[in-house]
Amino acid sequence: MLSDLTFGQYYQAESFIHRLDPRFKILSLIAFVVMVFVANSFYGLLALALFLVVAIIFSKVPILQMLRSLRAVLFIIVFTVILNIFFHTSETETVLFWIITKESLIFSAFMAVRLITLVMASVLLTYTTTPVALTDGLESLMYPLKFIKFPVHEIALVMSIALRFIPILMNEADRIIMAQKARGADFDTGNIFKKAKAMIPVLIPLLISAFRRAEELGDAMDSRCYSSSKKRTKYRKLKFSYRDIIAGVISLLVFGAVVTLRVLGVGV
Repeated sequence: MLSDLTFGQYYQAESFIHRLDPRFKILSLIAFVVMVFVANSFYGLLALALFLVVAIIFSKVPILQMLRSLRAVLFIIVFTVILNIFFHTSETETVLFWIITKESLIFSAFMAVRLITLVMASVLLTYTTTPVALTDGLESLMYPLKFIKFPVHEIALVMSIALRFIPILMNEADRIIMAQKARGADFDTGNIFKKAKAMIPVLIPLLISAFRRAEELGDAMDSRCYSSSKKRTKYRKLKFSYRDIIAGVISLLVFGAVVTLRVLGVGV
């Protein structure tokens, strides 16, 4: 049931995208999200979508596996499209049927593509970056905050543990659900309130399991004398390479084209 939740999962492969520096991938994702909202026409959004498709191809992550990530947010996408179809207004409206206009259909399609690109770009980051590399990259990017006594290392450690626990807890939830089904529990029929009530016998043992695993992890860290001292070193140090330069130049060209289309007002 929870196999569609892909955030925090890592897809093992040897690809150009996998070998990029995690700091570059994090900054690229932030810039990509900004550009998705900067793009105000299908031309700009199409350029970003093609850029994302090329990145997925170079990542060697199966397209079907990437598309599965949309199932978890399919309700949000459909709800957003329906909402915009019936309630979007514009200065010039061409009524097609009842209160549905041509402009509302176009805007709804635009919003759907925008949401899909945002979700798939975020999933691509977690698919191609290990939790350790991801948190190392975040810690490196947040390093200037240490000068204002911000607990950068502690925050990065919490994020690393959280990302590692996501697939573990999903597998644990699936195991509990299968056990409950074997005892006659029904999770598939009834209205939304009945389904939510049926999840209570799953949430309680899941929370107990999560606390137990957290306690075991804390004991393991204490037994290894873990300390968040300032003199901690890393086994692997992050370094930018020629791959990051190539990807950076391509990203700047695409993002520059999107900004240019916005400034010129093309396709608005």
